[in-house]
Amino acid sequence: MFNLTLVGIGAGNPRHLTLQAIDALNAADVILIPRKGPGKDDLAGLRRQICTDVLRAGGPRIHEFDLPVRDAANPDYRAGVDDWHDAIADTWQSAIRAALPQGGTAAFMVWGDPALYDSTLRIADRLRDRMPVTVTVIPGLTAIAALTAGHAIALNEIGAPFVVTTGRQLRENGWPQGVDTAVVMLDGGGAFQALNPDGLWIWWSAYAGMENEIRIAGPLAEVADKIIATRQKARADHGWIMDIYLLRRSAG
Repeated sequence: MFNLTLVGIGAGNPRHLTLQAIDALNAADVILIPRKGPGKDDLAGLRRQICTDVLRAGGPRIHEFDLPVRDAANPDYRAGVDDWHDAIADTWQSAIRAALPQGGTAAFMVWGDPALYDSTLRIADRLRDRMPVTVTVIPGLTAIAALTAGHAIALNEIGAPFVVTTGRQLRENGWPQGVDTAVVMLDGGGAFQALNPDGLWIWWSAYAGMENEIRIAGPLAEVADKIIATRQKARADHGWIMDIYLLRRSAG
């Protein structure tokens, strides 16, 4: 029998790991580390650093493997993502069987929390169709928490709701109805430019919680261009970027 433990590791700072996460990593027989190819070596490197920091002597082995790449040219976004997730599930199956030929527990580190805008749990569901495996989830510190902590702001206004959405939704559908606060994730770059900036404030973070975190905040009309330029430079410097931002109709 195979066990897969999905461990939320926070937004990239090794000190964001919970005690439960550290115990779960040490209890595994093997830790799976995916490689995403040139330009994204930092992501695998951060996972390796976490292992160096928290694994005890005689702990689990490390097994690295290459992830398939999504076909960004597919005009049907959802179909393309489904095909990609199927390919990842196949890769996971091969990696687990190679690392644990007699069965056992594999741990997989997930950025932030596995339940928030992350496809790991959906891929794990596909894995269940391919092999006998149980899945355990260890929650992690979300990028939203890292964003609001970095800017020292409250996520919501008093008694008010907020929306967590994506850059694609913001660009295609405009401001979410019924709220004055929106947190935007998975933005390929500058979806806030589709909005009328009048009366909007933005708190933006790249690499939230990491040593190289970048933060910009202010009226959207005044800082939008600076965010775009800073984002482009950061992506060029690192080969990848993770960013998140909060928009509010007033400064709060």
